[in-house]
Amino acid sequence: MHSLKAPSRHKTILGMIHLRPLPGTPFHREDSFEQILDDAVASARALDEGGADGCLIQTVDRVYSTGEQTDPARVAAMSLITRAVTQATRPGFRVGVQLMRNAVQTSLAVAKVAGGAFVRVGALVGATLTTHGMVEPDPLAVMEYRKKIDAWDVEIIAEVESMHYTWFGGGKTVAQVAKAARQVGADAVSLCHEDEATVLEMIAAVRAATPDLPIILAGHTNHDNAARLLSAADGAFVGTCLERGGWGGLIDVEKVKAYVEIVRGLQP
Repeated sequence: MHSLKAPSRHKTILGMIHLRPLPGTPFHREDSFEQILDDAVASARALDEGGADGCLIQTVDRVYSTGEQTDPARVAAMSLITRAVTQATRPGFRVGVQLMRNAVQTSLAVAKVAGGAFVRVGALVGATLTTHGMVEPDPLAVMEYRKKIDAWDVEIIAEVESMHYTWFGGGKTVAQVAKAARQVGADAVSLCHEDEATVLEMIAAVRAATPDLPIILAGHTNHDNAARLLSAADGAFVGTCLERGGWGGLIDVEKVKAYVEIVRGLQP
């Protein structure tokens, strides 16, 4: 599997595995963990069989701390799910971890111990205002912890403009935010916008500022626009258009195959 750091014309397709509320969170439903785990494995296998490059296992617990704090039961559940997914998929299938809202050190630990290849970080630099409060990242603490557990092999994809992140207070372009994220240790950045022209403009700006920094689309791609958007970006996190019945459903292998066929047509 292609590392995000390696120069390549390969387009990286990472399917989203949206988890229902985990143990240790207010909306977790008692005795539902085994089904959550089974569904995650089934969706990962569908992505693998359909030709995707990997997946992002993302918590969807409805309410979150804005910092590193996270319940031990939630961490244990995420670790078990991540390990089960890595064991159920082919070698080289890249498994990512994101404990929302911004438990970055915990995500790194889960990925490192359970066999994950990358983490997605909602906020690595600056600050962003969310429905759960202000998220104020601590990149120094993140990199110190990354060094402590020797997780340099776990790549960091930092959001720089998306549904989860906008530089609080304005004053910085997406290209400036991307450069700042790279400076503190990001291996790639992710961005998105509902408007297609805006996305292409952001990609061009980041590409001009940091030509060798991989750019992953953070959302809003589908079978209709994938060819246009991924002709400019290096890869995409893909969720709703691959899920049965829309957001939160199990991944449909036939939808994955169709999406992959479109994207692979862009590559030599």
